[in-house]
Amino acid sequence: MRLILPFLALAVTLLCQVVPAMAADVVKGDIKISQPWARATPGGAKVGGAYFAITNTGKSADRLVGGTAATAGTFELHDMTMTDGVMRMRHLADGIAIEPGETVTLKPGGLHAMFLDLKAAMKQGEKVKGTLVFEKAGTVEIEYDVAQIGASSPTGGAGMGSGAGSGSGAGSGKPDHKH
Repeated sequence: MRLILPFLALAVTLLCQVVPAMAADVVKGDIKISQPWARATPGGAKVGGAYFAITNTGKSADRLVGGTAATAGTFELHDMTMTDGVMRMRHLADGIAIEPGETVTLKPGGLHAMFLDLKAAMKQGEKVKGTLVFEKAGTVEIEYDVAQIGASSPTGGAGMGSGAGSGSGAGSGKPDHKH
C-alpha cells in the first residue's frame, strides 16, 4: 500500500499538468455556452478563429448577433462550406439562429467566430476574455481557452490545416474570404 500512494500521487500530478483546464460553461437565461475556445495564432497574424456550442433551453428562438474578444478589433460570425472542391467562407451579417431545444456548434470547417485585426498573437494556454451578444439573452461574458495552432478541438489535435487562425497561405486551402 505504501508503494501505491506515492505512485498515485505522481500520476495525479502529471495528469493535472497534461490535461488543460477547460473554460467554464456559461448560462444566461435560456442560453448555455459550452467550451469556448480559440486557436493559437502565429506571430503577425491578423485573424483568428473561435469556437463553442450554444444550447437554447427555452421555448422561443434566440439569435447570436455578435460579440467581442479582448485581443481583436472586430468580431464576426462566419460559415465555411466546400463547393466544387473550393472552401468558401462567408460573413453571417444576420447572425446565427438558435431554435428552442437546439444546440448549435461552432467548430473548425463550419460555423465559427472570427477575430479580426488581432492586437497580438493568441498563444496556446492563454485565456481570452470576450462577450457574445444575443437578440434576447443580451450580452454574455465568456472566456476562451487558447488551444494549439491548427487544433481541431479545445484539447488540441491537428485540424484540417485550413481555416480561421491556421496560418495557411494562398493556394494551400485558404478559404475564400470575401464580404
